[in-house]
This record gives sequence, C-alpha cells and structure tokens, in this order.
Amino acid sequence: MAQPGRPPAASGYSSQNGAGEQRYSNGEVQNSLVHSSQMSDGQGYSSTVPGLYSHQVPTKVPLQPSSGLYNFGGSQNVSPLSNQRSGQTLNRPPMGHISVASLQHTSSGPQMLPQLQNSTALPSSSSSFVPGAHPPALSNWQYGQTPMSQPTGSQTNHLGHVAGTVSTQPLSSSGSTNPATSYQYAVSPGGPPLQNSYMKPGSVPPPVNRPLGSAFPPARPPLGPPPTGGPPLVRPSTTPVGLPNNSVPHLPLNSATNQEGDVAATASDGSLVQNSYDAIEGGGFMATCSSSAPQNLNLGRSVGYSYPTLPPGYQNVSSPGAPGMQSSPLQYPAGPQPFPQPSLGSNHLTAPMSSLSLQPEGLRSINLLQERNILPTTPLQAPVPNLHEEIQKLNCNPELFRCTLTNIPQTQALLNKAKLPLGLLLHPFKDLSQLPVVTSSTIVRCRSCRTYINPFVSFLDQRRWKCNLCYRVNDVPEEFMYNPVTRVYGEPHKRPEVQNATIEFMAPSEYMLRPPQPPVYLFVFDVSHNAIETGYLNTVCKTLLDNLDLLPGNTRTKIGFITFDSTIHFYSLQEGLSQPQMLIVSDIEDVFIPMPENLLVNLNENKELIQDLLRTLPQMFTKSLETQSALGPALQAAFKLMSPTGGRISVFQTQLPSLGVGALKSREEPNQRASAKDIHLTPSTDFYKKLALDCSGQQVAVDLFLLSGQYSDLASLGCISRYSAGSVYYYQSYHQQHNPVLVEKLQKELKRYLTRKIGFEAVMRIRCTKGLSIHTFHGNFFVRSTDLLSLPNVNPDAGYAVQMSVEESLTDMPVVSFQSALLYTSSKGERRIRVHTMCLPVVTTLSDVYLGADVQAITGLLANMAVDRSVSASLSDARDALVNAVIDSLSAYRSSVLSIQQPGLMAPYSLRFFPLHVLALLKQKAFQTGTNIRLDERIFTMCQVKNQPLIYLMLMTHPNLYRVDNLTDEGALNINDKTIPQPPILQLSVEKLSRDGAYLMDAGSVMFMWIGKNCGQNFISQVLGIPSYASIPQNMTHLPELETAESTRTIAFISWLREQRPFFPILYIIRDESPLKSSFLQNMIEDRTESALSYYEFLLHIQQQVNK
Repeated sequence: MAQPGRPPAASGYSSQNGAGEQRYSNGEVQNSLVHSSQMSDGQGYSSTVPGLYSHQVPTKVPLQPSSGLYNFGGSQNVSPLSNQRSGQTLNRPPMGHISVASLQHTSSGPQMLPQLQNSTALPSSSSSFVPGAHPPALSNWQYGQTPMSQPTGSQTNHLGHVAGTVSTQPLSSSGSTNPATSYQYAVSPGGPPLQNSYMKPGSVPPPVNRPLGSAFPPARPPLGPPPTGGPPLVRPSTTPVGLPNNSVPHLPLNSATNQEGDVAATASDGSLVQNSYDAIEGGGFMATCSSSAPQNLNLGRSVGYSYPTLPPGYQNVSSPGAPGMQSSPLQYPAGPQPFPQPSLGSNHLTAPMSSLSLQPEGLRSINLLQERNILPTTPLQAPVPNLHEEIQKLNCNPELFRCTLTNIPQTQALLNKAKLPLGLLLHPFKDLSQLPVVTSSTIVRCRSCRTYINPFVSFLDQRRWKCNLCYRVNDVPEEFMYNPVTRVYGEPHKRPEVQNATIEFMAPSEYMLRPPQPPVYLFVFDVSHNAIETGYLNTVCKTLLDNLDLLPGNTRTKIGFITFDSTIHFYSLQEGLSQPQMLIVSDIEDVFIPMPENLLVNLNENKELIQDLLRTLPQMFTKSLETQSALGPALQAAFKLMSPTGGRISVFQTQLPSLGVGALKSREEPNQRASAKDIHLTPSTDFYKKLALDCSGQQVAVDLFLLSGQYSDLASLGCISRYSAGSVYYYQSYHQQHNPVLVEKLQKELKRYLTRKIGFEAVMRIRCTKGLSIHTFHGNFFVRSTDLLSLPNVNPDAGYAVQMSVEESLTDMPVVSFQSALLYTSSKGERRIRVHTMCLPVVTTLSDVYLGADVQAITGLLANMAVDRSVSASLSDARDALVNAVIDSLSAYRSSVLSIQQPGLMAPYSLRFFPLHVLALLKQKAFQTGTNIRLDERIFTMCQVKNQPLIYLMLMTHPNLYRVDNLTDEGALNINDKTIPQPPILQLSVEKLSRDGAYLMDAGSVMFMWIGKNCGQNFISQVLGIPSYASIPQNMTHLPELETAESTRTIAFISWLREQRPFFPILYIIRDESPLKSSFLQNMIEDRTESALSYYEFLLHIQQQVNK
C-alpha cells in the first residue's frame, strides 16, 4: 500500500507506515466498494464506527459491577463517579450547543454502568477490593475465576492476596463471559441468514451456508423462525448473579446516525440486517457458541480419526486439518459420497505432550542461586508452542499475538495450582512488511460464534468446515470454492484465509453503518506565557509544516486548529480569505463554536492558508503575559467541533489547567513522593474521563502531549487519552534553550505520530475456544458491550492485554484457539478487518504447564495488573503482589512438580528469568520506591506499561547492555547494504563493566553510553572524535559521523536499534563523574540500589519464602 503523500504505485510500506500488501480478489466477484474512485490502494485501514454501532443490549447478561469488571488500570477507583454518572455520560443534546452542565453530569442516580470497562463508575479496578468487604492480607494475585457456587458475599479482589491459598471470585464480579452467563443468538435452520451472511450488496443471496437440517447434531433442539426483531435470544439456563436483566443501562451513541439498540434494516431480499456493530462484527462473542449447540462434544480422543476423508487432492495438506481435528461422537451425515476414514497424517496435530520426546533442557530444573550467568547473549525469543511443525508454521507471529502459557491447562484447578496468570498480549495493528489482503464479497464466518475462517478450522469435506472455536459445522460458500491464488476451483483449504493466521479483509458494505468517515485532524495548542516560553510551538509547527503532505488521508482529509490560554481562539480558514482569521471566545463557562463550517477545512483545498497559519502561530503570542490555562473548556470546544465527523484531537499542554471546568490543583509534595498512602495515582476529577467517554461515543480520540517542567497532574489529564483510545506523550522539563535534547526527541516522535498509519472508528473483539473466557482488559480503550473494545482511533504503536480463565474443562480438546478481529476505517476511506488467529495445545499435567510458560508475556501481564493494584490499593501492595507472584509459582513448582527436594532455589527452565524480570519491574519508575521519581513521571511510566506492546515494555523494564568499543563484523546483519554489528548482550551488573571499555545500555526510551576511565584512545578518537577521555563534554548526546570503520559500525548499530521502535531514545554519552551516571547505574538491575535488593539478595529472599 502506498505511503501517504506518495503515489499509490509504491508497493510496500515504509518503516514508518506499515506493510506491503498482497492483494487477493475473488475471480469475477469483486467488492464494488473497494474499487470505487475514492478507494485508492492506499495506506488506509478500516474499522467500523463504534459510536454508531449499536450494541445489542441483551448480548450479555449484565454482571454486577464490581472488581474485575471493565475497568481500566490507571484510574478505576474514583468513587465519586459511581454516584454521579447514572448511565448518562454519553447523553448529549443535539449538536450545535452543549452546555457545561451537560458535560458535568451531576445526576445522582444510584445505578452504575456495567458496560464501562474503563470506567470509574465501578467501585474499583480489576485488582481492587469490593467496597465494604474486608480486604484480606495483600500477598498475591489469584488468576482464577470462581465457580457459580461461590457465595456472593465473599467477593475478593481479582489480584487479591491470600498467601498460599486460591482466592476465588463470585461470578458476578468476574467480568467473565461464558456460555452460562451470556445471551447468544441461535440461528434457526432454514431461517434467513444472519446479518452479513455472505451476501453481495443489492443481490439475492447466493447459496451460501445453506443450513443442513441434518448437519446439526440430534441434541440440538429445533428452533422456530426468528422474530421480526432479529434472531431469537437463547437465555442462559442459570440465572447469573448480578443486576436484574431489566437494569441494563443504555449508552446512547451518536444520535445523528444510529442509537445503540436493536435497530434492524431490511435487505434487498427481505431478510433482516442488523444495524449494530454487535450484529455486524459480533453476533456471538468471546467465541462462546449458542447455548443450544451440542454440549456433549467429547473431542479429540483419537485425533483425526472420526472425520470422513477428503477427496483426492485434499489429503496431506498443511492447513485444513490443522487444529480442530478432534474426533466427535456426533454423527454428521455423509456428503454426496461415503468417505473412508483417514489415517493420522502430517496435516494433523501432535499427540498429547506426555507422549512426545521433549528437549532435555525444557524439563530440567535450575538452581538459580548457583547458575547466576543465565542471561542469553541474544534477545530472548518467545517459546514455540508444542504443535506439529506444519501447524506451527501457520501460527500467528508472537509479536502480534502472544499467550502467557503456550500450553493451556485443561482445567481452572490446574491453572490455579500452577499459580501463573493466563492471559493474552496483543499488538493488533502493528506495521507489517507482508500482509495478505483479501478482496471478496464473501467473508466466511462461523454462523454460530461469528469466528472468521482461519488456518485452524477443519474441513470435513469439500463443502463443510468445522469451527475451531465453537465446533459448529458450516457450509463452504460457493464463491469460497475458487482459490484466487492458484486460480483453481475446488480448493477452499488452499485459499489465503486458510493459509494465513494474520489476514486483512476489505469489508463489504454489510460491515458499514454509515459512509466511512474522512480523516479529520484537530490540533489544540496551549499558548499561555508558560507555553510560549518553552518554545515548543516552533518545533511542533515546523514539524507539522514539513509533514503536512504525509498526513494519512486522501482528498477528503480535513484539518483545524484551536489555541487557548484564559480564552479560546479558533481559526477560520475559509476559502477566499487572504490570511487565517482568528476568532476569540472569552466565555469559557459556556463554550460555543463560531462559524463551525470554516474551522475544519479540506487540507488539499486550503493548504496555503494552513501553511500561513503554521508559519505565523509561533510568533502570534510571543508578547502574551497570560499565565492561565483553560484546558477543560478548550477540550469541550474541540469535542463539539469534532462530534459530527469523529477523528483525532492532538492536545499540547505545558502546565496545570487553572481556569474553567477541569481546573486542577497541585497535589505533589516532593518529600512524600515515596509514601504509598500519599501518592496521588488516582484522578482528582472525573471531568476528563467523562469527556473522554463522550469523545469515544462520537468516534473522537484525544492524544495528549504534555511538555511541562512542573507538576501537571497527569493522573487526571491522562484520562482524556486513556478512555478515548488515545496516547500520552510526556516531555519532562521541555525547553528549547535549556533542554535542547528534548527538541530533537519531540521532533522525531511527532513526525512518526503524524505520518504513521491510523485507523478510525475502530472496534476490536477477542474470541476464544468454548470453555475459555476473558474477564479483564488492559490498554487504552472503552469497553462498549462487555467484550467489544471501542477504539475511535487505532495506531500501530499500541498494545493491549487481557486476562483469561478456564471456565469449563477442556477435556478431550487437544488444542484451543484465540482470534482477535479489528474492524476499522482506513485513512483512505476503506473499511477493513484485520484478523489474527493463534492455536495452542491443551495439557493435563502441571509440569507441562510450566514447560510452556512464556516468562516475558507473564511479566508483561503482571505489570499491567500491578498498575491496577497501585491505583486501587497502594504502590506497596502492588510491589508485594509482584514478589508473591514469584514466590507462589516457584513454591507450587517445588511442592508439586519436583520429585526430589533439592537445596537452593529451584525453578523450571522456562521460568529461569522470572525472578530477574520481577526485580526489574520493582526497580522500574512505575513501581520503585524513593523520592527521586516525580509523580507525573511515575504516572507516565504506568501509562506506558498499559499501552506499550510487550517488546517495548520488556526493553524498558530490563534494558540490554552491550560492549561497543570492540565491535566487529563477525555475526553482523546485512540490511540494505549496511553492516549492523551484533555484540552479545551482557548482564546488568557493574561487575560486567571494565574501565578499559565502552558500553551501550539500551533502555528503550533512553540510551546511555558509558565510557570507562581507561577506555582505549582509539575508540575515543575514532568514534567520539575527541582527543582524550578528559575532554568528553558533560552533555554529549550525539556521535559525530567520522570516516572511520569504528565510527561507521557504532553509528550503524545505534541507528538500527533506534529504527526498531516508534519512539526516539536520546543517547547520553557519560563518563565516571557524569551526573547521569546514577541513572545509568539505576538500570543495573542485578546490583543493589538505595531502595532495592540486588538480584542475589532477591533470590535469597525468594528462597526463604519458598522454603517456609
């Protein structure tokens, strides 16, 4: 796909802007939408209009809003919101005039909002205690869900801590989604197809997915035709504990188009088409199939032996039989001809793990106290699931989709016994170098749970496939029989959808509820005296000018600007004006929009006026003495301006807001920074959260750039981005003259921000195999109908995490699957669906669970949970819980897996880095103690934990250390004719440093190059370009480009490291007496610091607790 601003002919994404696409179309049948004049083969990506897609209110039984339910980590326990919101947050009067009162929502209804994942309307976070309950001793996290029989009175916190015991939760507070507590749409055999049943817009539906009456198992009760309002609701057999069914509050979204609710339209063939996103993308959810589906699936007793064989040409292919080849006692009718039973071929799954010969090191135990030098010299890779190589070859890239356990325990009891968290870490919109894109009028999905067809489904014969999530048998649509790659008919198993675990669909019109929105960008600048003093406006306006043509979009792209101090300034860019016209609104108590039609203008048609404005803005306020900041009213104005279309608001703020609604007061006391009770990690007002939820409802995301030397209450301000799916950027003490190194950082990161691909009006849903359930989400988003993540904007640098539990025993299932589907609108106006599917084996023994543990993913998920705990309880509780996670898992391993008790601290090979990674978390700015961490800096690091993809989070937690004064070409990479040295990674301890060398520490967002006192003169002169060690300047942050081999190698290595991430790490070159040496040493995880143990001392502490 073309990069914005470049001709579409350029194939392949740049490193900034995404991936090269391989397009597939489906023979004669094309999606007319894709080939319309507006849809260039561009950098766009597509999604639905979350604000417009109505959630079917009965999609889930409302669960009692309590701990673990839909909360976002950073700020769940602002209790006042629970009394003020009353389910009206997103209600707005018609556009045109919005009073301040409508945004304050002071109604005091008693009801809460069970839909709000990222909502402080709930009493507490996923890791918080139920109000009024007596908190147990805070010692460890419990990762499991509670059985239905759990009494409701004994609610405990999801991260709750009862040392050595398994804490359980009542279903009402779990937030889990499972068949017993969910409404499901049952599809009636012979009834009209579900919405989006592979219909070409405007045509009679093809013979797709014809329900075979005999294809359903006998146990399935007959269903009548659906009522006119849509498919019938199948109620759960057990009444869940929680709110009564009639108390589900609505969240009205975007009344200008579709209110969320049961709104249906009639298709051209007379069948009903649901006008809600739940209906379009969803139907089923969490991969739980309809409760009327057969319950007696004893699958996989002998893998692959119970299905009829495929016709010649279908056998011994790598994908169709992949996972899901479980045997079933259900007798499906034979196809047109009787097929003999197949033998177990290369296309089947491996046998259970217990019968495999495993690598010896995978099973061996390590005494951590004896084997100190366990850190590998190359980056730690994700463990490879124990699947047949043909299946694993098709599995999802772990950089996109990763599970904390690559061997899924068969039961919750086994998971509880392992004392390890089960969860997923996602990077769903990552820039990809190769991305298969399918253009087809038919997107094949399971009729029951709405799973997209993927490499891990089973083909029973040419005409039927079995869903790998709910096991429903579906028909293969006629169109799907043609393979656009091989151009052969009759090979559905070889189509791209069944050969790629990551794929993107061009969505047909059934996936749209309104025309795709144009790209709209609104920039909101703080122009108070303090802001002008920092000089940030010069950098931002210049960077924007330089990249104006690279903003993702097309001929419909719109742009606008607002500035503010104690008043709000709008800029009319009306065609025909000789220069931009400033309009000042001084009434910040009741903000209105003057001349709304000229404030957001077409970028291409008004480019000269926009360029004039960007050139003059930095000088317009240089003589301003206005020190006040009316950020709240400015955001209200921005929201009103953007509501009709949706889009992205970029806010630049340099101080604590002091005027109007949303004004804040300083809460930081430097002397009490380390006191857990006095750390203000929670918002001081719910204004920014409420406004963010309003923004989310109108498809508006807000990105916050905070450039401040003083306390600015990021805990409160950050809510505007957190709940609207935006991002937070923090430049501490930004100043053009006094801190010039941050100028380059802002310029580089802003360029990436402006030019990276973007998805608008997006929603994401994660499904998993029947028996598993998802109960807590982490990231920047708003949870709309229980499991649907609303993402007004989605960007390629955002990560997400979810916690899961094993709700029903996975007996006789050799594998389970997980699928994420991201539906979005590209900047080119295309609707697209990006799907990732992952398959993992199920195991029955504790040793196999430990064998498949992914220590980096476990650390990432625990870090997200620890942020929640810090906010809902205290920093010390979060630290204790992290330590106890290590103690509990190693204790369980020692007592339940080790047959011979040995002295020392024994750990399974897979968890050999677990104590080291947790110690690194304890020393990270988010969780470390001590008074040297500013409160905003701590909050920002917590924001990063919640929003960073795992690969970047791990680098910031446990930096990489390299020796760089002796770089060679041995083992070097060759990329674009550049030789990139690959020095070995060293342990993070000063004992690994030599005064004769130079060392580079890569800590993700910052790099340090430490030069030893006796470092060779050759390196100092050939790389630093300096005559001697003594002449190294204190504030050196750049390496000169010298015509020497040493300089070329060093610069190539550092540039390569920088190019692999979306943010720009500053390089600080330091020597022994440098003031920054303390920061360098703070990252030496294995050494003792003023407030934390050394690695060896930490291991002794763990051993002492394990041996108790």
